[in-house]
Amino acid sequence: MKDNIVLQMKNIHKSFPGVRALQGVDFTLRKGEVHALMGENGAGKSTLIKVLTGVYSKDEGDIFMEGNQNPVSIHSPQDAQKVGISTVYQEITLCPNLSVAENMFIGRTSGMGQNWKKVNADTEKILKSLDIPATATQQLETCSLAVQQMIAIARAVDMDCKVLILDEPTSSLDEQEVEKLFKLMRDLRSRGVGIVFVTHFLDQVYEICDRITVMRDGQLVGEFEIEKLPRVQLVSKMLGKELDDMSDIKGEQKAYERKAGTVPVLEAKGRVSDAGIKPFDFHIDKGEVNGFTGLLGSGRSECVRAIFGADRVTGGTVSMNGKPVKIHKPLDAMKNGIAYLPEDRKGDGIVGDLSVRENIILAQQVLRGFFKPFSKAKQYEIADEYIKLLSIKTASADTPIKSLSGGNQQKVILARWLFTHPEYLILDEPTRGIDVGTKVDIQKLVLKLASEGMSVTFISSELDEMLRTCSRLVVMRDRKVVGELSGGDLNQSKVMSTIAGGDK
Repeated sequence: MKDNIVLQMKNIHKSFPGVRALQGVDFTLRKGEVHALMGENGAGKSTLIKVLTGVYSKDEGDIFMEGNQNPVSIHSPQDAQKVGISTVYQEITLCPNLSVAENMFIGRTSGMGQNWKKVNADTEKILKSLDIPATATQQLETCSLAVQQMIAIARAVDMDCKVLILDEPTSSLDEQEVEKLFKLMRDLRSRGVGIVFVTHFLDQVYEICDRITVMRDGQLVGEFEIEKLPRVQLVSKMLGKELDDMSDIKGEQKAYERKAGTVPVLEAKGRVSDAGIKPFDFHIDKGEVNGFTGLLGSGRSECVRAIFGADRVTGGTVSMNGKPVKIHKPLDAMKNGIAYLPEDRKGDGIVGDLSVRENIILAQQVLRGFFKPFSKAKQYEIADEYIKLLSIKTASADTPIKSLSGGNQQKVILARWLFTHPEYLILDEPTRGIDVGTKVDIQKLVLKLASEGMSVTFISSELDEMLRTCSRLVVMRDRKVVGELSGGDLNQSKVMSTIAGGDK
């Protein structure tokens, strides 16, 4: 079996300032296999791939190719390509304004004297051999996303790659396109190419892969043959939760009981956006804390973004307190009493160059209109009130928000939305990357707001936190709702088995 190994990574270490990203990770890939690399956010998958492809230099460890005793030296993507390692990323890195043939041979032609008739003929031969539905002279941008992915793969294969890394290749594809891509992957597997498949989709892993390597917190959890690892066990290993841990960690939250005839604060039916989620139904009652749970990439964030109108809505209806409303963009949601703290604090939340004071009043100022500005005195009064309420650690209200810690930045964004006095508050990963003390503060605040009648949807990658805070969970898998849990079903084991698809 050792003769069959095409790639071996041994004892790989990689650190960044203050972070040990990889700690003694091993990874083995065989010829003619599709090997899934899986783990939640921060598990170390991307770092391992970047070390393998020369984007990052490793601190320690060795990489071996095709059973050779001497390790290979990879310091750049070009070095990786020379030893037969190619990567196709989620974002296509080809040139849409060039032909398929030009993209296949870009960087490999020898100037103006190139025989384009031969290039086109060679391209046609490659496309035909891999059954890719495109022609050599066709402009790349006229091809579907799936076909562009396949052309990027064909280019890698034609450059004699022995290891093909596919980094989230299916995240933007529909089911028919995924099947075409899988057909090509099976073809390459039969030709002896070793494929590393990085994905979040459980169903796809069990359809196409032979083995799985699971990572968590920069360490290797284990390597498993697909038929010997039930889905629920895979979920357990990714989340770091044992299936027999049935302890009730609800803490201060009381079980929520829905009374007959209750009119939801918000109800969505058939809601769908252009972010790739399947149409879903959702409701939340006054004073309820519920949440969307599932693995990273399951569609949790896309659902709440569709509710808030942060992504382009393509279908479904929304009603608030029993009355139909139209929410096509965030301002529509805000005017209807909905507030949304986004997952990406730095990209979608803070305005770094503005002060704490200016960040706090921003959303309410948008609702008022910029021709009705708050007076400076009122701004300071509001900022000081929320700095005190949320215990925000800042030198003053005029401190630029970018100079605050992550946890205090998060509190400022929370203050911004609380100042709009919302009826319904959506919190997407409000405690990610912040200290334990601040996490507890935010969790307690959520339960306090609910006790005062506010409705809250809470999303966290930490299952313990979800169980402690929410009284009802909507479970997601592969961008669709696969279950809803409350009452006695609200425990780790039930959540994981629902994510996995009901495996015992």
